[in-house]
Amino acid sequence: MALPIYYYPIIAGLVFTIGIYCLATKKSIIKQIIAIELMVNAAHLNFIAFAITPTGIDPYSHSFVILSLGVGAAIISIAILLAVQIYRTYGALDVTILRRLRR
Repeated sequence: MALPIYYYPIIAGLVFTIGIYCLATKKSIIKQIIAIELMVNAAHLNFIAFAITPTGIDPYSHSFVILSLGVGAAIISIAILLAVQIYRTYGALDVTILRRLRR
């Protein structure tokens, strides 16, 4: 049994809020990458939830979400690769430690 349509934006808003909270409070680069992915998935949930029209289901939003998932997977893999290289070079993934390297 499916949830009513008005539940999906609420759930997506909660997931997006959790992503913003994690992005603001977590100091590890890996945790920040996961937080960004949570925020993107909340947007995907909204796209899928609002794809329902009176005449049926809009396939364009589904295809956009599938395309976005593929591009997002490539971006996340590059971000994790950069995080691994940062760890190999500097020995830390803490953002506060890495900010001091600029000076």
